[in-house]
Formats: sequence, structure tokens, C-alpha cells
Amino acid sequence: MSHRVPDFGALELLIAVARHGSLGRAARELGISQPAASSRIRTMESRLGMALVDRSPRGSRLTEAGALVTDWARRVIEAAEDFDAGTRALRGRRDSRLRVVASMTIAEYLLPGRLIALSTLLPDTAVSLQAGNSAVVAERLLSGAADLGFVEGLAVPEGLDGAVIGHDRLVVVVAPGHPWARRRAPLPAPELARAPLILRERGSGTRQVLDAALSAYGGLAEPLLELASTTAVKSAVVSGAGPAVLSELAVTGEVSARRLIEVRVDGLDLRRALRAVWPRSQRPSGPARELLGLARG
Repeated sequence: MSHRVPDFGALELLIAVARHGSLGRAARELGISQPAASSRIRTMESRLGMALVDRSPRGSRLTEAGALVTDWARRVIEAAEDFDAGTRALRGRRDSRLRVVASMTIAEYLLPGRLIALSTLLPDTAVSLQAGNSAVVAERLLSGAADLGFVEGLAVPEGLDGAVIGHDRLVVVVAPGHPWARRRAPLPAPELARAPLILRERGSGTRQVLDAALSAYGGLAEPLLELASTTAVKSAVVSGAGPAVLSELAVTGEVSARRLIEVRVDGLDLRRALRAVWPRSQRPSGPARELLGLARG
């Protein structure tokens, strides 16, 4: 913008002088002192290179040039008010909804409590939650179909920024009747690598972490079953179909009730970070920022 264009405050003062015919009354309307108003008018006249106001004991009167500039100033102020109203409407529409996408474990076992807290904080915000694997989370965020995502893989997916909101641990679980349930010693990592497991689909954070952890032992064996949700995997294990590796968050209740048995594994680090993610260079704002704060708490 040209350095000759006055600021909005100066334009509003000029319009008030035209309305009242008095610099003093214009200053009172705008909540500034008369000396400050006089200084602002002089600065504007100097910037524009022309006299705008004739001052006399009887009051202040616009010059011919001042009257023309005032007409232009009204249009500028009206356009600014339209701009402000439009952006406020856009913010209101944005802040009236929040679209969240999260990997299965976080969606099922971590987010529900945070979303209940968010609804108390922002009761007028409509929140939707979609669950999918880490690849689905990235796709929806990058396409603009979601505002905030949560993943549990090894790293932030390509094209996204993120922040760690917590940590989790994967555990090996079997049904009480499985031979591993009776082991006294920890299960060797190579034996886990050789075993056919009930696994989540490729692209899931759980599968990524497990695959990386077992890479030193030849990687995962051919799966016994491949299922698309944590709940489905857990149900299959409870039924006795075979062993699985799942989030500790997902199996706490079943392990406490002895419907599943946790099997200790020797020499394998199955800890992982849980992350909030969003499109690169688009820091969360509005309800997304509020949920990010709750997720970190």
C-alpha cells in the first residue's frame, strides 16, 4: 500500500469532522483528545500534500479537496467493514465444525474422552470423527477433507506437520488357552517374528511399528489373518484364533479380566509415539487448536 494512503483512524476522524463541523466534537466521538485529533489531521494533510480542514473560531470546515477525500474515505471504510464482516462470517463457519480423522486405536480408545471435553468447552461446534489407518489420515488431511488428524506410526506422514501428544506400548496378547499363555520365560523376539499373527492391514500404524521392530529378525511372517480394525483383531484373539500384537490401550480391560493374556517378549522395544498431525504450514486454529490442547493434556 502507498505510504501516502492515510490509516483508517485518520479517515474515520475526517469523516467525523465532516459530520460534526467541529474538530473537538469529532475527537470526543472517537475518544481522543483535541490536540491528538489536530495532530492526526496535520499528519494526514502532510502525507497527502493538501489542506483538508479549514479551522476557525466558529468550527472546522472541510476544504473542497477535503470534501472529495472524505467521500473516498467513506467508501474505503465501508469496504473495510464489508471485509471484516465477511472474514468474521468465514471464521464463524469454520469454527462451527471440526472434522477429525484418527488411526483406529486413537479413535477408539483415546479420543472419545477428549471429544466429550471439547463439546463442553465448545458446545456449538459440530464434531465428526472418522477412523482409518495412518495412510487414510494423511490422505484426508492433504485433500482438505479433515481439519486435524491423529496417527500412531513411526513418523509424521509425508506432507504433514505434527506434535507428539503421548506415548503407547504394543503388547503381545493371546487367549488363555494358547500355548504362549503358559510360558514362564519371555518369548524370544525371533519366535515372535516366525509366528503367524493376526495383524492389522498394511498402512496401519500398529503394523508399521511391529514390522520395524522385527526387521532385525527377518520381519513379519505371513499373517494368519489380516483385519481392518483393532476391535476385529481383538475379537479374533479372544476367540482363540491366534496371537496378535495390539496397543496396550486397546487390551487393558480384557487383560484385567483375564480374557486375554499378555505375553512378555525378550529384547523387543514396542513403544511408540502418538501424534496429532495437520497439513504442513497450516497450524491448527479454532476448534482444532482447542482439541490439540486437550489431547496434549
